[in-house]
Amino acid sequence: MNKSVLDVTTLSALAEPNRMNIVQLLRAGPLTVGEIADRLGLRQPQASKHLKVLSDSGIVKVQVDANRRIYKLRSEPFQAMELWLKSFQHIMEERFDNLDNYLRELQNKE
Repeated sequence: MNKSVLDVTTLSALAEPNRMNIVQLLRAGPLTVGEIADRLGLRQPQASKHLKVLSDSGIVKVQVDANRRIYKLRSEPFQAMELWLKSFQHIMEERFDNLDNYLRELQNKE
């Protein structure tokens, strides 16, 4: 995955509510599949399927510890998303400035 460009698979993976909930849980730190399933009220196979999608899209990484799989967020996809969102900042600021100018013009006409 190109780290400087937002990957569409990141947005696609995060669009599913259970996967977004998993990401929210993992913000606090690494968890096993069982811990994730318990906290979200999912069956373990469901949690595993969602974690596979998150792993395949590069959002999480897995560490194998004996017979346990521990999942942890990767920072790179979120850094790419932040850069992508920041690329819109100038455009939005310009639009707000234009709106501000327009509102001032309207007030001056009154």
